[in-house]
Amino acid sequence: MEFWFSERHTDNVELSIRVEKQLFSGQSDFQRIDVFDSVEFGRFLTSDGNVIFSEKDEFTYDEMIVHVPMAVHPNVKKVLVIGGGDGGVARELSHYEEIEVIDVVEPDEMFVEVCKEYFPDNSKGLDDKRVNIYYQDGLRFLRTSHNEYDLIINDATDPFGHTEGLFTKEFYGSCYKALKDDGIMVYQHGSPFYDEDEGACKAMHKRVYNSFPISRVYQAHIPTCAAGYWLFGFASKKYHPLKDLDAKRWNKRGIKTWYYTTNLHRGAFMLPKYVEDLLAEEEK
Repeated sequence: MEFWFSERHTDNVELSIRVEKQLFSGQSDFQRIDVFDSVEFGRFLTSDGNVIFSEKDEFTYDEMIVHVPMAVHPNVKKVLVIGGGDGGVARELSHYEEIEVIDVVEPDEMFVEVCKEYFPDNSKGLDDKRVNIYYQDGLRFLRTSHNEYDLIINDATDPFGHTEGLFTKEFYGSCYKALKDDGIMVYQHGSPFYDEDEGACKAMHKRVYNSFPISRVYQAHIPTCAAGYWLFGFASKKYHPLKDLDAKRWNKRGIKTWYYTTNLHRGAFMLPKYVEDLLAEEEK
């Protein structure tokens, strides 16, 4: 008998993955966590029935949310990662020797432990000696931080449930205060393709656009995300993601990537017309 995992993207669309076996199922104080093994995507983790990442395509997300700001900001010393309990973002940050501190704020300790057991290639990022893990609510943590971070990465899963507070006007205002005068914030912006996701995407852009002097959106192709299409947000007090891109400096680092390149960096900010229109509506 075949075993399929299905995630509903809309009332009319589902993503289905044939599963070899289920490796873990548990209920934390925040979410139901399941880990499956599949032929096509390898191991993948779900939260409350939604795919969070898979072994086969997580590199796209983690590389794009880390290397884009790191190729722009000239001197990142201290980084805050909101969420990030799987370790993938910390793993990509570990390539940068100039970073002195990586604070990871993840409320769900079970999530971290599950990822350590079933996704060691991701979780090894948390073993970096520069990483400090705080099992706290991200918004509460931010309220006590002022002029402290060069880079904030919001790696929270989605704007609903236990992470809902990380997509509010207060959250983005708190991020602004926690950043230094030339700080950058990047965040997952969701997928705008399906009508039912459009509202959340627009609301998020409006809040960030009204909070930061520089606010741009960029894209990536991630097969297990809704419609296989994902947006990221880039918000900055000073640096522009294209005008201040230092491709020569970044390429000299010799970081091995599977998705990100400085050429792709430029192209990722060239959005489809319907996405440009959607964002422009909120900028008026």
